[in-house]
Amino acid sequence: MALMKKNMVRMLISVAILFVLVFGYKAMHALFHYRYLSSHRSQVIDVSVITAAYTKWQPQLEVVGSVRAQLGINVTTELAGMIRTIYFSPGAMVAKGDLLVELNIDPDIAKLHQLEASATLADIIYRRDKAQYAIAAISKATLDTDEANLKNADAMVAQQTAVIAQKTIRAPFSGRLGICVVNPGQYLNPGDKVTSLQVWDPIYVDFYVPQQWINRIKVGQQVQVKMTTGSRQSFAGKITTIDAAFDPSVRNIQVEATLANPTLKLAPGMFAVVTINTGAVTNRLTLPQTAISFNPYGSTVYLVREVKDTRLTVKQAFVKTGETRGDQIEILSGVKVGDRVVTSGQLKLQNGSNIAINNKVTPMNEMAPHPIDE
Repeated sequence: MALMKKNMVRMLISVAILFVLVFGYKAMHALFHYRYLSSHRSQVIDVSVITAAYTKWQPQLEVVGSVRAQLGINVTTELAGMIRTIYFSPGAMVAKGDLLVELNIDPDIAKLHQLEASATLADIIYRRDKAQYAIAAISKATLDTDEANLKNADAMVAQQTAVIAQKTIRAPFSGRLGICVVNPGQYLNPGDKVTSLQVWDPIYVDFYVPQQWINRIKVGQQVQVKMTTGSRQSFAGKITTIDAAFDPSVRNIQVEATLANPTLKLAPGMFAVVTINTGAVTNRLTLPQTAISFNPYGSTVYLVREVKDTRLTVKQAFVKTGETRGDQIEILSGVKVGDRVVTSGQLKLQNGSNIAINNKVTPMNEMAPHPIDE
C-alpha cells in the first residue's frame, strides 16, 4: 500500500513538472513574440502614399477579337487538269476578272472545234430543209427534227465553251493574293488550293460579348481596336452586325465591327484588343492597384493615421473594389476622399507600424498606361 502511494506521488510530481515546462515554454514564446512585435512597431518603414480622390471614369468594355478579311477565299479550280501557265505574282493586287492560272485546254479546244463543225452542219441542214418544207418537199416532222438537232448542237458548243472557261482561273473579285502553292505542270483537282485572295480594306474584327453586356452595345456604336504586337496604333471602327443567337455553352454573342484599313496595317488572323465605350463619363473614387492587398478573406489597404506625437502609423482596412482600368481600380467602400493610402511597402507593415512617407518613387497610376520599349 505504501509502495502504491509512493508511485502515485512520483507520477503527480512528473505531471506537474511537465505542465511547468509546457506553460513556461508558451510564456517565453509569447514574451519573445511580444518583444519582436514591439521592436518591429518601433521601426520606421518608408512607404509611398497617395491621397484618395475622384477620377474621371469612362465606362468601357474591353474584349479580345480576331481580324477577318471582308472577303477571303482559297482560289481553286472547278475542273481537274494540268497547269499550263501561272499568270500572277504572289502578294500582288489583282482586279476582278484578272487571269490567274490556265490549265491545259488543248484537248478541250479540239473538241470545241469538232462541236462547232457539227453545229454548222446542223444549221445548214435546217436551213435547206426549211426551204424544202416551204414548197412541201419534206414533212413537218423532218423540219422539227432538224431544228432540234441544231439546238442540241448549239448547246454542246456552249457547254464545251463553259468547260474551257472553267479551266481558265480568274480572280472572282479585286483583292490581294497570297502565296502561290502550285507549279506549272502540276495536276490540279477540284478544291485544290492555288493561292488565297483577300480584301483588306475595309476589314472586319470579330469578338464576343458576355450576356450581361448585351444591352450596352448596338449596331453603329464606335469601337477602338489595338494590336497586341508591333505598332500600338489605335484603329477606329463601328459595330456593323450583332449575331442573332448566343453561344449556349459560354453565353457569349458574336459581334462584328468594320474598320477602314487603307494602309493595310491590319491583316486577317491578327489578335486584337477591342474597346467599347458603354456609357457617359462619371467621377469614381480610384486608387492604384498596387495599394490593394488581395486576400482570401477580403481585399485590404493600409490607411495612414497621425498620432499625438506627430508620428505616422498605419491601420489596415477592408475595402470593396469595382472595375479596373489600366493601373487604377475603383473603390466602392472602405476608403473616403482625402484618406491617405499606402501604395507600396505593404509587405513590411502591420497594424500600428510607424511609417515615413517617401514618394520619390511611386507606382504607376494611369488609366491608359503606355508601355515603354527598352
